[in-house]
Amino acid sequence: MKHAFLSTVASQLPHYPAYVYDQSHLVQQATTLLNMPHAFGLTVRYAMKANPLGALLQLLHRQGIAIDACSGYEAMRAINAGIPAESIQITGQQWPHNLSDLIARGVKFCACSLFQLQKFGELFPGTDVGIRLNPGVGSGQFSQVNVGGIHSSFWIWHEYIEEAKKIVARYSLRIVTLHTHIGSGTDPDIWQNVAALSLSFAKKLPDVVNVDLGGGFKVARVPWEKHADVLAIWSALQSQFEAFYQETWRKLHMEIEPWTFLVANAWYLFSHVDDIVDTGKEGYTFAKLWCGMSEIIRPTIYGAQHPLFALNQSDTIKDYVVVGHSCESADLFTLDGQRNIATRWLPLLAIWDVVVIGGAGAYCSSMNTKHYNSYPGVAEYLWDGTSLRLIKAPEIIEDVTAKEIL
Repeated sequence: MKHAFLSTVASQLPHYPAYVYDQSHLVQQATTLLNMPHAFGLTVRYAMKANPLGALLQLLHRQGIAIDACSGYEAMRAINAGIPAESIQITGQQWPHNLSDLIARGVKFCACSLFQLQKFGELFPGTDVGIRLNPGVGSGQFSQVNVGGIHSSFWIWHEYIEEAKKIVARYSLRIVTLHTHIGSGTDPDIWQNVAALSLSFAKKLPDVVNVDLGGGFKVARVPWEKHADVLAIWSALQSQFEAFYQETWRKLHMEIEPWTFLVANAWYLFSHVDDIVDTGKEGYTFAKLWCGMSEIIRPTIYGAQHPLFALNQSDTIKDYVVVGHSCESADLFTLDGQRNIATRWLPLLAIWDVVVIGGAGAYCSSMNTKHYNSYPGVAEYLWDGTSLRLIKAPEIIEDVTAKEIL
C-alpha cells in the first residue's frame, strides 16, 4: 500500500530530489489532536520551526491550528503567509528585534528569560505576557533535543518565579500564560509528571489562565520504534486540569504544541540512487543517494532513524549502507541509535532507482546544511491525493550565489 502510494507520486514528480507532503495525513493528524479530550478549552499550536513553508502554515491554520514562532523572523514570516497575528505566539532564545511591531499587530509573547521579561515590562507596562519556565527536568529521544533540566539554557529556571513576580509587579504586568516544555521523544510518565509540575507553578501565578505544555509526543518513524500513547497522555492531562479546578476553582485553558505528531510522517524525500560502491569482501556496499545532509541532517546529528523505500521491481534483497552526496563521512542515512554506521536490507538497487526517505517531516527541510558543497535547494510539493502542487520552487546554482558580492 505504501509503495503503491509512493510509486504514484514518483510517476508525477518533475524534479529530483524533492520533498512531498501528504495533505490528507496532515489534515487527519490535525483533526485527531483537536478532538482529544481536555478539561476547559484547548489550543493546538504548530511550532513552525518544524517546517515554515507558507502553504503548510495556511493548510494547518484552515484546520484550526495556531502557530508557535521561535523568533521575530518566524512570526513575521507567518504573518506574511496570511496567518492572523492573534493566532501566533512567539517564544525564543533571542529577543525579537521587531517585537514592538509584532505586539502592535496582536502577536502574543512569552518571555524566555528574566532579561526578556524586564525588557518587555519596560516597553509594554500594564499589559499581558506569558513566561516560559524550565521545570527542572527534561526528557528526549536524543540528548540534543532535551530542553529541560540544569543542562539546558532554555527558559526561566523554575526557582526564579519570585524574581519574575517582582518584575511583573514593577511594571504592572499580568502573567496570563505559563509555558513549559521538556523535549521530544518523551516518555509518557515524564510527560505527566511535568504537567503536574506545571500546574504546581500555576498555583503561584494567580493571573495565569493558559497553560502551554509544549510538545514531546514520540512518533515512530520506523517499525521498531513505538508511538507515544497520545490518548492516554491527554486523558491524564484532562484529569490533572480537572483536579486543579477542584482544588483552586480556576479553569485553565490548555495549549499544546505536538508539531512532530502533526507532521513527522506526512513528509517524504524522493531521490535517485546516484552511485553504488563497495569496500571489498569484508566491507560494505554503499548506495549513494542524490541528496544528503543538504536535505536531512537528523541522522547525522541525532542518529535518527528514517524508513527507506526502494521503488523497483527486484525480488532480491541486499544489505546496504545508504549515504548522502556530501563530501562528509558523517552524511549517512543508515546509522544506529548511537550514530554508528549501520546497514539496511533493501531490494537490489541499481543506479537511477528511486529511493524514498520517509518520516521526513519535522526538522528536515527546515534544518539541514543547505548549500553545503553548493548544492541548490530542492523542490517541495503538496500531494492532495491525486496531483502535486509545487509550494517551493527548486533552486539553481545562481540562487546559491545570488547574495555574493564580488
